[in-house]
Amino acid sequence: MEFEVSYQLDDEQQFWDELDDIVAAQCQSHGHIDDALRSYFAFVANYKGDYLHTEYDIARCSLKLLQSVLFSAHQDYVRRQIIYSLLEEDSPDTLHLIVALLLFDGRDNEDTFEMMNEAAIFPRLVELIYERKDDNAGLHRMLLELLYEMSRIQRLRIQDLIQIEDDFIQYLFRVIEGLSDDVNDPYHYPIIRVLLILNEQYMVSAHDPGPDQAPTIKVTNKVIKTLSTHGTAFKTFGENIILLLNRENETSLQLLILKLLYLLFTTPSTYEYFYTNDLRVLVDVMIRNLLDLPLSAGPLRHTYLRVLYPLLAHTQLKHPPHYKKDELLRLLTMMTASGGVMEHHFGAVDETTKRLVGRCVCVPWLKFGEPPEPTEGEQGNAKAGTRKPLDVEIPGGMASSLSVVEVTTQKERPGVITGSRQRDEDQGNPDLEAGVMTAHQEKSPFEAEGEA
Repeated sequence: MEFEVSYQLDDEQQFWDELDDIVAAQCQSHGHIDDALRSYFAFVANYKGDYLHTEYDIARCSLKLLQSVLFSAHQDYVRRQIIYSLLEEDSPDTLHLIVALLLFDGRDNEDTFEMMNEAAIFPRLVELIYERKDDNAGLHRMLLELLYEMSRIQRLRIQDLIQIEDDFIQYLFRVIEGLSDDVNDPYHYPIIRVLLILNEQYMVSAHDPGPDQAPTIKVTNKVIKTLSTHGTAFKTFGENIILLLNRENETSLQLLILKLLYLLFTTPSTYEYFYTNDLRVLVDVMIRNLLDLPLSAGPLRHTYLRVLYPLLAHTQLKHPPHYKKDELLRLLTMMTASGGVMEHHFGAVDETTKRLVGRCVCVPWLKFGEPPEPTEGEQGNAKAGTRKPLDVEIPGGMASSLSVVEVTTQKERPGVITGSRQRDEDQGNPDLEAGVMTAHQEKSPFEAEGEA
């Protein structure tokens, strides 16, 4: 079906009525489907400036097609045609609509993102983000979101990772640096997430290579490379990822942040990338999160502990005055206690937790001196069970060669929210274990030091 885009509309309602007619087309052949899609894109692009003023309008326009008879009857073919259009289209208005369609469809159906990967869409997205950055702010932001979403559910092709230039990574860091220091700025979050997911893809390539990657192919992690060589120019990024870790409750996003932190704290050239005050904030966040994670979050807890060791051992925190030394020792003590209230809180001590805690307590500035005296609540716990917090066996190597692989391969599907003991209590969750409730109703184990 053909549509004359030169037709003059009287009002916005007529625009939506005509759009409904276009997507309701009954198509019996691929040629008819192509005609309907051309009419849809031409019509919307022609009147975008008149009737599509917000991101909501773009989303509404996209859903008109995605929820239509035209799409439901020919999903695979329509998806492929939209994907191929992204490779060829140059008009910013039409690109905006194509990107929106792929983003919204992919969030509901991951097959779309997999089809994009197979069609080598990733380099095209990188090109559009870098070379068309001045076209339209809404389009640029949506391109970033699309690149992130398609990259976080699958392994990118090794040839696509190799093609990423240093200039592109530095450009993303410069955009963050050039914006306000408000982490809620519309550009901050999408760009930070793209850098985080690219770092993960580089880690996967290096430590968990796929079957299509020849052993001789080594891909440089250009996120870490940029921070190693230009870190002093890109401090805002570091501040923001700590703020995001502080507020993020999606498990997959926490893992992405922790993976980057792990590399920064285990790469000598980035040991001191962060400001000291930011590292202290990070310690506070990690202590709170380790206390707050539910029993079911064992793998995430292990990842926090794997990051905690190099944070304490390699960064400026190793120099006096030693920040939160007693509080850190008390936390690690609690995590390896057996019996009583603390076991209700942290669960039975598994061997991985014991080994990781053992590594942390052997950080020289934590190791020297006696453990802090137990608080009132912990004294009660000692009566109820056994308190042997630091009686752990330390493996020969302080930084296990397996840690980077374990950090790299730790995954969670998008959308899963990390549980929170405190949030559940605040909401009056009746399913909480009695032991956990008791632990939180008592005074904080850190209040004795005035550090709560």
